[in-house]
Amino acid sequence: MRDLELSDVLLHWYDANARDLPWRIPPAKSRGGQRPDPYHIWMSEVMLQQTTVAAVIKYFQAFTTRWPTVEALASAPDDDVMAQWAGLGYYARARNLLKCARRVVDEFGGNFPDTRDTLLTLPGIGPYTAAAIASIAFGRSETVVDGNVERVMARLFGIATPLPAAKPELTALAASLTPNARAGDYAQAVMDLGATVCTPKSPKCEQCPLSAPCLARADGRAAEMPFRSPKPVKPTRLGAIYVARNGAGAWLLERRPDKGLLGGMLGWPGAEWGEVAIEQPPFSANWQQMDREVLHTFTHFHLRLSVHVATVGNVNPTQGIFMPHTQFDPADLPTVMRKAFDVAQPAFDKD
Repeated sequence: MRDLELSDVLLHWYDANARDLPWRIPPAKSRGGQRPDPYHIWMSEVMLQQTTVAAVIKYFQAFTTRWPTVEALASAPDDDVMAQWAGLGYYARARNLLKCARRVVDEFGGNFPDTRDTLLTLPGIGPYTAAAIASIAFGRSETVVDGNVERVMARLFGIATPLPAAKPELTALAASLTPNARAGDYAQAVMDLGATVCTPKSPKCEQCPLSAPCLARADGRAAEMPFRSPKPVKPTRLGAIYVARNGAGAWLLERRPDKGLLGGMLGWPGAEWGEVAIEQPPFSANWQQMDREVLHTFTHFHLRLSVHVATVGNVNPTQGIFMPHTQFDPADLPTVMRKAFDVAQPAFDKD
């Protein structure tokens, strides 16, 4: 089967099986005059970086309801956007979301650029995201390669080279199949095939429109592929954080630096995390250590935090400020800090 025939087969499958997602419009065959919204495509692609579709849907809906246009997002206060992002993780994405929205408004009059090269000049947009926006939002014939596409290509062509070394070869194969017409639909078709049929475990080969030419299926190795090089063992870092409330019910919080882990997010004071836990309280108090630790995993390391609590009077902290309880919502905290709040809260419920 020739490459163009493969893309035709996949587009025919997509016409009947496209996922219904809030940032998408129907396939070209049934969309009428409806056109993709570049703002929605950009927003979804940024949110989907290293995050599942299921987790992204509610955040996408909340963001686009609260800020329905790129102009609305560009004018939003930073703290509001960071709070709305809380829990989605990889917080540099939220900071870049604002920077990118403001650039699009200031430099492009609120219209997203329609070429991959120009999109790459915007904050938070890398090669994959630029290709996805150019293809899906503007119909450009760009090669869009995510984990789903890599898996489909590896199985279809029987590529035994393990990932990540196989990435250039898989990208070249994906490019060879990308058509000039309906490029956006095709990009979404391959991703949908990987997400719903050519899944990481127990692929549904009997339902796959590409089962006949698939070399991995023919060899009985579809479930094993793509092969991957062993991942390095994640180190464990240790730390101590301090949760304090004063007599008026205000909570001691600090804004983390813009650069670095959890950048720009609210959190509980404490020292840097490392091979040993550094106990660095923000002021002298009758700090009590909770029996439970916070356990959390980031991309590159595991984290164990001891949680120290205190109810205090009028004090001047060396870190952070006291936020009135009427302005504090635990849901605005990043996940690891919300876990710490959950550990600490029983101590204050006794007060």
